[in-house]
Amino acid sequence: MNLISNLIGGLINVYIWILIISSLITIFAPHFRHPLMNFAYSITNPPLEFIRKNMPFVVQGAVDFSPLVLILGLQLIRVIF
Repeated sequence: MNLISNLIGGLINVYIWILIISSLITIFAPHFRHPLMNFAYSITNPPLEFIRKNMPFVVQGAVDFSPLVLILGLQLIRVIF
C-alpha cells in the first residue's frame, strides 16, 4: 500500500510541476510552440477547462486562478492518499 501511495504522490508532484511550468510559459511566452509544451498543454488543459466551465468565478478579468484551484485539489488528493 505504501508503494501505491508513493507512486500517486510522485505522479501528482510531476503533474503539478508540469502545470506550473505550462502556466508560466503561457503567461510569459504565450506563442511558444514546442512538442513538449504541446504535450504539457494537452494534459493540463482538459482539467483547467473543466474548472473554468464549472467555476466561472475563478477567472477574474485577465487573471485566471484555475491552475491554483487545480493545484489545491491535487494537494488535497495527495493528503488523502
